[in-house]
Amino acid sequence: MKFLVKFFGYLFGIGAAVGLLVAAGVWIYLERLNEGLPDYTALKNYEPPVMTRVHAADGSLMAEYARQRRMFLPIQAMPDLLKQAYLSAEDKNFYKHIGVDPEGIARAVVRYAQNIGTGRRPEGASTITQQVAKNFLLTNEVSFERKIKEAILALRIEQAYTKDEILELYLNEIYLGIGSYGVAAASLLYFDKSVHELSLEEIAYLAALPKAPNNYHPFRQRERAIARRNWVIDRMVENGYVEFEAGEEAKAKPLTVTPRDTGTQLFAAEYFTEEVRREVASIYGENRLYEGGLSVRSTLDPKLQVLARKALQDGLMSFDRKRGSWGGPVDKIAINGDWGVELGQIEALADIPEWRLAVVLGGAGAAADVGLQPSKLVNGKLSDERITGKLFLETMKWARVSGREPRAVEDVLAPGDVVYVQESPVAPGSYELRQVPKVSGALVAMDPYTGRVLAMVGGFSFAQSEFNRATQAYRQPGSSFKPFLYAAALDNGYTPSSVVMDAPLEISQGPGLGTWRPQNYGGKFYGPSTLRTGIELSRNVMTVRLAQDMGMPLVAEYAKRFGIYDNMLPVLSMSLGAGETTVMRMTAAYATIANGGRKIRP
Repeated sequence: MKFLVKFFGYLFGIGAAVGLLVAAGVWIYLERLNEGLPDYTALKNYEPPVMTRVHAADGSLMAEYARQRRMFLPIQAMPDLLKQAYLSAEDKNFYKHIGVDPEGIARAVVRYAQNIGTGRRPEGASTITQQVAKNFLLTNEVSFERKIKEAILALRIEQAYTKDEILELYLNEIYLGIGSYGVAAASLLYFDKSVHELSLEEIAYLAALPKAPNNYHPFRQRERAIARRNWVIDRMVENGYVEFEAGEEAKAKPLTVTPRDTGTQLFAAEYFTEEVRREVASIYGENRLYEGGLSVRSTLDPKLQVLARKALQDGLMSFDRKRGSWGGPVDKIAINGDWGVELGQIEALADIPEWRLAVVLGGAGAAADVGLQPSKLVNGKLSDERITGKLFLETMKWARVSGREPRAVEDVLAPGDVVYVQESPVAPGSYELRQVPKVSGALVAMDPYTGRVLAMVGGFSFAQSEFNRATQAYRQPGSSFKPFLYAAALDNGYTPSSVVMDAPLEISQGPGLGTWRPQNYGGKFYGPSTLRTGIELSRNVMTVRLAQDMGMPLVAEYAKRFGIYDNMLPVLSMSLGAGETTVMRMTAAYATIANGGRKIRP
C-alpha cells in the first residue's frame, strides 16, 4: 500500500511538473504572440478607401473612381433585415458571445478531425469579430498561430468597441465579389439599388457571398448561388427574423441580378469626365481621387452635351463624305457557318450606340445583305438571335473608291467584310453604311459670364481615341485670331471707320529667306478699306498691314491678356493665327469678348 501511495505520489508530482512546464510554455508562447500583435485601437481611426463620384450640374452621375468599390454606410442607416441576414449566415450568436464562440469552435474541431487526410481546407469557426480582426489587422494565412492571434484580438476588440461598431466595420469592409467592398457598393453593383430597396431574396444573396463570392457567382455558378441564398433564408426563418411563408416565397423566386455599369454613367460625356478626372487628380492626388470618397460636382449640362456630341459627329461625317473616300472594312471574317459567333468577338465602338457592326453576307448591284452583330446578354453571352438586313447602293454613293463614285455595292463591299451600319431613318429594316471619319475635331460650349464649361467633345469617339482635342491638341487658330488683333487696334486709337490699305505687300524675312507676300482668300486686293470691312470679310493683307503699323509686341501683349498664348512670337505671320493654341483657350478668349471684356477662367 505504501508503495502504491509513493508511486502515485511520484506520478502526481511528475504530472504537476509537466503541467507547470506546459503552462509555462503556453504562457511564454502567448506572450510572444502578444508582443507581435498589431494595435487593435487603430480601428478607431479607420478610414476605408471609398470611391469618388462625379456628378453633372443637374446631379446626374457621370462616373465613379475607386481601387476598391466601396461606399461607407453607418450602421444606423442599414436596414435591420440586412443585418439579420448577415448575422444568420455568419454569426447568429454575435450579440451574445465575447468575441469567440465556443459552440462554433467545438463544431470546427469535430469537422477538422473528420477531414484529416482528405485535403480539404479546415472549416473556420470565426465570429464576425474575429473576421474583423483578420480583415483589418492580420493576413489570410491558414495556420493555428493566426487563429490564436485572431481570437486574442477578437477578445480585445470586444472590450474596446460596441457590437454595433464592430458590425459596422464588418459590413463596410467585406469583399462581396465583382469588385465590390461592403454592402452598399454590392447592392448597387449586383442589383442597381440602394440597400433600402432590396427585397428579402436579394438581401439573402448578398449575405451568402462573404464565404466565397466566386463560388456563388450569379452567372457562372447560378445553381450554387441559389442554393446558398436559400440556405441563408432558412437560417433567417430559423432565427425568427422572417416568417416561414415569406421565406418560402422568397426561395421560389429566381436569382435576378442586373449588374450596374461601373464605367461612365452619363451618355456622351466621356471626354468631359476624363478631363474632370485629370483635374481632380492634379489638385488632390491619385490616392485621394481613388480612395478619398470625394463628391465632385461639375459644370456639365447633360442636354447640351448630347447636342454638342451630335453636332460635332454630324459635322465630321459630312466633311468626310464630301472630301473623303471609303476607308475599307473594319475587319474581315468567314461567313460559312454561324457568322454571329466570330462577329460577336469583334469589339465595336461602345460610345456610338447608334451604329452596329455588321458582316456582308452577299449581294450585288443595287443592294447587299448584311448580318448584324448579336447583342450581348447580361451574363456576357451572345444572343442566339441573328438579324439580317439590306444595304442599298443609293445610300453609299459617298463611299468613293479611287476617287470614283460606286456603280454597284460590290465596288465597295465584299462578302465577309465587317462594317459599321446604322438603321435607316426612312426605311426601317434597312441600313446605311457608316465609317469613322479620318478627320476629327473638338467642340467646347462655355458660359461667357461665368466661365463654366457646359459641354465638351474632344473627338469623334472616345472609345476610338481618348486624346482630347479640346484641351490637349495644339493647333493654329488661323483667322479666328483676327478679332483679338482688331480689338487691340480699337483699344489703341483706331476706330471702325479707320482706313487701311488693302494692296500688295512684300515683307523681307531676313538673310537667306524669301520675301513673304501675304494674300487674301481669292487672290484679289480691294484698295483702301475700313477697319470694319477688314474684320467682316477677314482680309489677310489688311490684318498684316494693321499689325505692322501697331507693332507685333503690342499684339503679343493682347494675345497674352486674352489667354490665347503665353509667349507669342512677335513676328508678322502670327497676326494671321500662325501660332498654336488649344480650342479651350480660344473659347475662353471669345467668352471674354462676349461678356464685355471680363477675362474668365474655364
